[in-house]
Amino acid sequence: MTDAMIVIAIIIYIASVIAVGMKLSNENKSTDDFYLGGRRLGPFVTAMSAEASDMSSWLLMGLPGVALAGLVAGNGSFAEAVWTAVGLAGGTYLNWLIVAKKLRVYSEKIQANTIPDFFSNRFADKSGALLAISAVIIIVFFVPYTASGFAAIGKLFNSLFGLDYHTCMVVGAAVIAIYTILGGFLAASTTDFIQSIIMTIALVVVLYYGITRAGGMDAVMAGTQTVPGYFKLTGPDGSYGALPIASTLAWGLGYFGMPHILLRFMAIENEHKLKLARRVASIWVVISMGIAIFIGVMGYAFASEEGIIGDNFDPERIIVYLASSLSKNNLFMAFLAGIIISGILASVMSTSDSQMLAASSSVSENIAKRFFFKNMSEKSQMLFARMTVFVIAIIGVIFAWNPNSSVFRIVSFAWAGFGAAFGPLMLFSLFWKRTTKQGAIAGVAAGGIMVFVWKFGIARLGGLFSIYELLPAFFISCIAIVCVSLATKAPEEEVTDVFDQVGAAMKEKNGR
Repeated sequence: MTDAMIVIAIIIYIASVIAVGMKLSNENKSTDDFYLGGRRLGPFVTAMSAEASDMSSWLLMGLPGVALAGLVAGNGSFAEAVWTAVGLAGGTYLNWLIVAKKLRVYSEKIQANTIPDFFSNRFADKSGALLAISAVIIIVFFVPYTASGFAAIGKLFNSLFGLDYHTCMVVGAAVIAIYTILGGFLAASTTDFIQSIIMTIALVVVLYYGITRAGGMDAVMAGTQTVPGYFKLTGPDGSYGALPIASTLAWGLGYFGMPHILLRFMAIENEHKLKLARRVASIWVVISMGIAIFIGVMGYAFASEEGIIGDNFDPERIIVYLASSLSKNNLFMAFLAGIIISGILASVMSTSDSQMLAASSSVSENIAKRFFFKNMSEKSQMLFARMTVFVIAIIGVIFAWNPNSSVFRIVSFAWAGFGAAFGPLMLFSLFWKRTTKQGAIAGVAAGGIMVFVWKFGIARLGGLFSIYELLPAFFISCIAIVCVSLATKAPEEEVTDVFDQVGAAMKEKNGR
C-alpha cells in the first residue's frame, strides 16, 4: 500500500506537468512563442525556471553524494562539495549580474530568439558560418545531455520499484516530450517553476526526517567524527589544495555559456524585473545547495542507524534511501515519500525539457530554416519545430538505451563544452566592441575542440593536467577571440553602431 501511495504522488505530478503543456499549447502562435515564450516571462518564473533547469538531478543526487562519499570511504571530506557549490553560486550570481540585463536588451535589439541567432546577428554574419558552428555545438553536447536525463529516470524507477529500465526510461522521455511539444518554452518554463517548488519541498522534508531518524544533530555530528578533519576545506590531510579547488570553482565559469539558462534572460518580459529575479535565483541556489550538502553530511548517521552501509551502498542515492525509509511509517508519509521521488524526477525533467528545446531550435531555426527551408509559412515552422523536438526525443532514447551509461560524467563534460565554447564569446560579445566575426568563430571552435583535447588527451598526463577541462578550454577560447580579433579587420560600422546603441540604452535604463 505504501508503494501505491508513492505511485499516486508521482502520477499526480506527471499529470500536472502534462496539463500545463496542454493549457499553454494555444499560446504558441509562432516559433518566437515556441522557443522564447514571446519574451513575457515574469521574474519568479524566470528565476526559478533558470535554476531548476540548471541544477538537474545533480542537486538531489550528485551533490549530497559527493559530501557523503568521504564519510563512507573513511578518509575524505566535504571540501569538493563545498568548493563546487561556491563556484556554482558565484557563477550564478555573476551571470545574473553582468550578463542577464544586457543580453535581454541586446537580443531584442537584433531580433535574436536563440543563442546561435544572437551570435550570428551580433556580428552580422551573413555567411551563416557562426550560426552553423554554434548550432552544431548545441546539438553535439545537448543530445547526449538530454539522454543522460532519460537514463536517470530509468535508473530511478528501476532502483525504487524493480521496474524494467527501458520501459521507465521511454515513458519518462515520452512525458517530457509531450508537454514540451504541446507548450514549448512557456510550458518548459512554467513546469520548471513548479518543479523548483517540488525540489525545495523534497530537500526540506528529507533534511528534517533524516536528522530525526538519525537521532538528532548530536548523532549527525558524531558521525562526522569518524573522519577527523572532515570539515576542513583542504581535506583531512590538506591534500585538497589550490589545484583541485581551482578546478571545482571553475564550474562557475560554465554559466556564461549555458544556452538553456541564457534563454531565460532573453525571455523575461521586462529587463527591469531582472534585479528581483537575480535575488530570488541567487538566494534559492545558495540555500538549496547548502541543504543538499548537509543532507550528505547527515546521511552517514542516517545510513548507519538504518544499517544499510555496505558493498552495494551508493552515496548518490541517499535521498532515495531516505524516501524509502520515510514511506514505511504510514500512508501520509508514503505520499510525502512520493513527493520526494517526484522532486528527483522534477530535477531531471526540468533540465531535459530545456535541453530538448535548445537542441530543437538549433536544428529547425538555425540550420533547417536558415539553410534549407527559407520560405516556410509560420504554421509550417511550428509543425517543423514540434517534429524536431519529437525526433530529438527519439535520438535521446537511443543514446540512453544502455542502462550502464554514466549520467554525471556526461553532465560534467557537456557543462564544460558549453562553458568553454559559448561562455567567453558571450562575455566578449556584450562587453568588447572590437570583437570580430573571425574572432568569434575562432573562440567557439577553440573552446569546443579544447574540451575534447584536454579531456581525452592532455588530462591523461595527470598531475597539473588533471584539472577540470572547462578551465583551460575557457582561457584558450578567450585567447583565440582576442588574438584573432586583433589580427583581423575591425568590425563593420553597422556592427559597432548597434553595440554603441545598446550601451547607450543600458545607461539610460540604469539611470531611471
